[in-house]
Amino acid sequence: MGVQLDTHEPRQLCPSPILPFDETQWIVRIRRIFDEEIELSDDQPISIFGVPKPLLCTKPEAYMPQLVSLGPYHHYRQELCDMERYKLSAAKRSQSLLPNMDIQQLVDVFTRSEHRIRAHYHRHLNLSNETLGWMMAIDVSFLLEFLQTFSNNSNERTLQRIPSRMSHLVDPSRRTSSRSMLLRDIVMLENQIPLFLLLKAIELRCSSAQPAQSVLSSMLIGFFQEVSTLKGTGCSCTDINQHAHLLHFLYSNMVPRCKEESDGTVELVGDDSHNEHDHRKRTLSSIAELLVKRGAKFVSVMIDFTVKTTLKLLASIPCLSVLKQPIEQLTQQAFEPSGGALQNKNTTSPLLEEIAVPSVAELAYAGVRFCPTVGDISMIQFCTATATLYLPVIGADVTSEVVLRNLVAYEASVGTGALVFARYVELMNGIIDTEEDARLLRECGVILNHLKSDQEVAELWNGMTRSVRLTRVPALDLVIDDLNKHYSSCWKVRVRAFAKAHVPGAREIIACVAVVMLFLFVGVQVFCVVRGCVPASYGMATGKVGA
Repeated sequence: MGVQLDTHEPRQLCPSPILPFDETQWIVRIRRIFDEEIELSDDQPISIFGVPKPLLCTKPEAYMPQLVSLGPYHHYRQELCDMERYKLSAAKRSQSLLPNMDIQQLVDVFTRSEHRIRAHYHRHLNLSNETLGWMMAIDVSFLLEFLQTFSNNSNERTLQRIPSRMSHLVDPSRRTSSRSMLLRDIVMLENQIPLFLLLKAIELRCSSAQPAQSVLSSMLIGFFQEVSTLKGTGCSCTDINQHAHLLHFLYSNMVPRCKEESDGTVELVGDDSHNEHDHRKRTLSSIAELLVKRGAKFVSVMIDFTVKTTLKLLASIPCLSVLKQPIEQLTQQAFEPSGGALQNKNTTSPLLEEIAVPSVAELAYAGVRFCPTVGDISMIQFCTATATLYLPVIGADVTSEVVLRNLVAYEASVGTGALVFARYVELMNGIIDTEEDARLLRECGVILNHLKSDQEVAELWNGMTRSVRLTRVPALDLVIDDLNKHYSSCWKVRVRAFAKAHVPGAREIIACVAVVMLFLFVGVQVFCVVRGCVPASYGMATGKVGA
């Protein structure tokens, strides 16, 4: 009996294949737009993009859904078809919540909003109106069934009870790997659904006593508290009409508003509740920094004068002139304003793969303390008077990397202003290099580590080294410059750098110093004997007495 070979093709791991272009369907759609004078939603900005290729090629699994597809971009991927039965079950259960309606009427509502739906997507959707309406109705039903588990109002019974077969996916009390994968897929840029569709579906389900806005806002607030990587930040903007989709909602509440200046730079505008306190803190820090700089300038001038005078004396002595060059190199390195390679890298361009900034361990060696602060990115600052770096508290778990990467991708794609969040990610990537760096931040409370080890936290940040482009953000750039200046001005750092640079010649220098000291001692002894300070028979007389 022969062996039967498996002729089935393997599942594709790439995005869905492009459907053949239907010319007839396209002509029908264009004629309908002109004949019925349909509004094309020109005022609706595009909000759902494809991930930029420079980011996608670094780690595709962080941008492409691995469990469930939402929306049209990944709908036809074969490896995601297993979740279709769960989505269909959710759509069937949603029919019981539609008074005097069925799922077909929800599809009709979405079909009438076809052009508004298409306006959200950057890619052309080669789908018929009815196909798009059914796809959105099914996906919205599934997404609402999942989001209701995050609602802060436990007494609201506007949505259906969670079935037992779905509990491993949506039950928040069960921290399963499937639920973590579902969370990661929902926040991906290419897996977004317009929020106005969720609002329309809730309006059809809710009574007049329960506004759909408050119901959806309650879900989104709970979802934000679960997914947001910046802990301690509240949802300052919960108006559904101001957000295009879930990822946009996360971005708006995690990233501070920006005010663009006339020179093209941007200024971060933080939470109003922290503005007065932050202004006082910055004023005191500025005064203390001015006093410290004035005092340090005076001390450096005095030291420079003393060192130069000493060098001149050494140069006048032939046997000690060999020490002049090493001491000049050390003092020259010490009095550089920003110090060596860090300054060169930092002033060249802000668009490097990784910001030139010392790591956490290096900063701690230079005396920098790390203090967690409550708030968003606008609370990041470095106090030079106390050598304290203030950083917002950030959580690290299995969903953090996907959230961070897709927020960076969304910020780069929408292109409405400066890439503030990308600049923050680059800063954290620059200061976290090793497991030791992650441990120091965890011990001081800046990082809440829910991963297996500090090494995984370091690998998380080290993996995000590529951005599409960076923009100068003065608030964060000032922090980077101050950190480099403080690190470069530390004497321990200068001495260690000098020792590393001259380790191959250290033995020669020590031998030279020993020879010079020997000759100096012999010379002083001969001089004293010649001048009569010590009798010539002093050593012999001492020897006779000892005998």
